[in-house]
Amino acid sequence: MSNHQTDNKHSNTTNRGPGGGGPHGMAIMEKPKDFKTTIKKLMDYMKPYRTSIIIVILLAIGSSIFAIVAPKILGKAITKIYEGLISKVSGVPGAGVDFGYVENIILLLLGLYVVSAVFAFVQGFIISGVAQKVSFNLRRDISEKINRIPLKYFDTKTHGEVLSRVTNDIDTVSQTLNQSMSQIITSVITLIGVFIMMLTISWLMTLAAVIMLPLSIIFISLIVKRSQKYFKQQQAYLGHINGHVEEIFSGHIIMKAFNGEKKAIQEFDDLNERLYDSAWKSQFFSGMMMPIMSFIGNLGFVMVSILGGWLAIKRAIEVGDILAFIQYVRQFTQPIAQVAQISNVIQSTVAAAERVFEFLEEEEEVPETENPVSTENIAGKVSFKDVHFGYSQDKVIINSLTADIKPGQRIAIVGPTGGGKTTIVKLLMRFYDVSGGTIAIDGIDIRKFKRNELRSMFGMVLQDTWLFNGSIIDNIRYGRLDATDDEVIEAAKAAYAHPFIKTLPHGYQMEINEEADNISQGQKQLLTIARAVLANPKILILDEATSSVDTRTEVLIQKAMENLMKDRTSFIIAHRLSTIRDADLILVMKEGDIVEQGKHEELLAAKGFYASLYYSQFEIGDAS
Repeated sequence: MSNHQTDNKHSNTTNRGPGGGGPHGMAIMEKPKDFKTTIKKLMDYMKPYRTSIIIVILLAIGSSIFAIVAPKILGKAITKIYEGLISKVSGVPGAGVDFGYVENIILLLLGLYVVSAVFAFVQGFIISGVAQKVSFNLRRDISEKINRIPLKYFDTKTHGEVLSRVTNDIDTVSQTLNQSMSQIITSVITLIGVFIMMLTISWLMTLAAVIMLPLSIIFISLIVKRSQKYFKQQQAYLGHINGHVEEIFSGHIIMKAFNGEKKAIQEFDDLNERLYDSAWKSQFFSGMMMPIMSFIGNLGFVMVSILGGWLAIKRAIEVGDILAFIQYVRQFTQPIAQVAQISNVIQSTVAAAERVFEFLEEEEEVPETENPVSTENIAGKVSFKDVHFGYSQDKVIINSLTADIKPGQRIAIVGPTGGGKTTIVKLLMRFYDVSGGTIAIDGIDIRKFKRNELRSMFGMVLQDTWLFNGSIIDNIRYGRLDATDDEVIEAAKAAYAHPFIKTLPHGYQMEINEEADNISQGQKQLLTIARAVLANPKILILDEATSSVDTRTEVLIQKAMENLMKDRTSFIIAHRLSTIRDADLILVMKEGDIVEQGKHEELLAAKGFYASLYYSQFEIGDAS
């Protein structure tokens, strides 16, 4: 296994408020581009769990029906009590309340409420499992997709954008499936069921209650429309503040060294002021919804109560029906608010799902060859033949690169920034495929190898070290995961890392922290060299590894690099030209072309581009 290094970068993620973006569960509405197609794709992910979803729907129907029927039955009990009391007050002989009837009604109601609660509990249990399984499958597919997407995709996207697919977007989908799916079913059934039950009591009272509906809908839509822009502003400024704080704290020492505290505080105060302005407005408008709904609901209660009393006097309805109807009115307005709220959540959720599916449908790497060549017994001869490459058609980096490297040679690649040095490494390991020409190892086109087997031939030691949060022994073992402890220690000795490791608390078991700043830069570099030694690659890629270290550590790193390069084909990306005097071949790159190649002395004698680079780094008197 090769020792691959990556840049350790921080990235920002999109922040979401509670309940999907705002208070009271109000989502930050973001409309999807293709609602129907995205819903269909989401349904495909839910197909394996359709039996569970059908059970959830049936349970939701059962739970809602029991809850809807209960007020009507309770009304019968109230009517019975009322009639019994009236008869007794009127002096009717033997009159009184039939407590046996009332007791039966109470037991029936208790049973209905218990069954309804059990149905709701089981429904929540099942839907939570389905939501998490769908989320699990989406995260798994994204994780696998990331490894199949070519690097050019990540050249155009930030780490935060990719990360938000795995975290924010999938969390949004999961929360909606978990909370809103059963809520939608329950709300629709409740709305229909309550309306029917209200009609069975009195069509006139139902008409009075329904008159309040348009008023509710108008107010809800106005509030949502006004608050929407403030919620968006709130999320935007929250993201700006998070980015500002992360930037300032990650560069805290530099900020203080240049006395930037005042400027940093001023920027923060400005962002904080804007966040405050948008946040209080969004909170205020969203907070108005419940008081307005309550006010409209109370108007409905007044109308229903007066009308119900009048109808009861006329004996058009029973007294208990008035109480039942008032409860139904309360149940009727609640689903309307929920449906209005959920409609926004669904829009935001489908938009999030759309981004996930867009990522899953991104173009993948060129498929592996059907008949791959084995990488066993590779000697390490590398050939470039008329290689052309550009990250895009209008951005050509490599022009007609031709070179032959013998097994075991040390090849230095030098040139100004942007000359194409790092690009050669990416092409060698097939992070990108050449636009033209061929790269061959031992005469075999690298496209005939499997990517993972090709990359296992390479070991990398880069200027930007990468260590993960874990023990030192595990960090070295990353070069070959099946290595024994003894093999890890031998690799550390070969890399001159063993002496300093033994001086650390807990030695090889010492935990490297998340920032990897509890060991020095030079010690990090020695550990990455030990990791490369353990990987035992056929070909090495070395970036300048001795920058920013003390002289004694630099000597150790140079010795460790000598051990590592022994009998291996090595590509050295050189920044300090004094370190490559002993290279077998120096490739001098300028604007994507190899303009010169040869040994150090030959290139100096030619007095060309290499000589000008070399002398620009050193005094002429020290260059001989």
